[in-house]
Amino acid sequence: MTTATITPAGNPVRSETTESSDVIAIDGLTVTFSSKRATVTALEDIDLRVADGEFVAIAGPSGCGKSTLLKVVAGVTDASSGDVRLRGTRVQGPQREIGYVFQRAALLEWRSVRKNILLQAEMRGMPRQVAQQRCDQLIEMTGLTGFEQALPHELSGGMQQRVSLCRALLHQPRVLLMDEPFGALDALTREKMNVELHRIWRETGTTVVLVTHSVAEAVYLANRVVVMSPRPGRIIETLDVDLPAERDYGETMERPEFIRVANRVRELLGSSSAAD
Repeated sequence: MTTATITPAGNPVRSETTESSDVIAIDGLTVTFSSKRATVTALEDIDLRVADGEFVAIAGPSGCGKSTLLKVVAGVTDASSGDVRLRGTRVQGPQREIGYVFQRAALLEWRSVRKNILLQAEMRGMPRQVAQQRCDQLIEMTGLTGFEQALPHELSGGMQQRVSLCRALLHQPRVLLMDEPFGALDALTREKMNVELHRIWRETGTTVVLVTHSVAEAVYLANRVVVMSPRPGRIIETLDVDLPAERDYGETMERPEFIRVANRVRELLGSSSAAD
């Protein structure tokens, strides 16, 4: 794996990670799936460190194992070989301290916004008062005030994803895994959600690992962008992002630091197009 370093400026996490600060530590991870018809290697020899409070975006072509990587960290898919640790403890089975945001909001249609968020509390047995207070904070933080009793079909796609994000953050996870959460949204809504997510990350300090097909999204949001090869997925390069902690969306896209990293990611992915 080659590492291209662009010195961070103004980011809210350390630019150099140490063993003691690693929230996620992956060493030599390989994942192979076998069936009666074939054996497929989804990931091969993955080494990755994610520091406390860091935002890491993973970009790569379809089918390269990005989602599989998140599932292994979450403990819902087993490693074939290698070692995955979450806060120093080897991942063996589903991890309760993570939050997970899926490609679709996956809300229960018969439950209101508030009750969909509180579903997390019910599943985890959180104290009622603590969950209610946290829910109120998240609703305000994500601009859902006034929609607490709305049903999912009464919400836009972007608002549904905000509810999904609130649900994932309700138990205050130390690690938030996001699997292409805005891919189904229109371009304008996606931009707004990017701005919202970046603000929430800065306010909460949660460690975030985001899988995305969008180069612009990856570079705008992250401290580091990890670029993966076609299947079997390998990390071919990691780029540090030299952007201020507070990022205006339009201005950020025009900054030379953004353009340099975005162009390098596109080069690695074999695309000369600005379209994501």
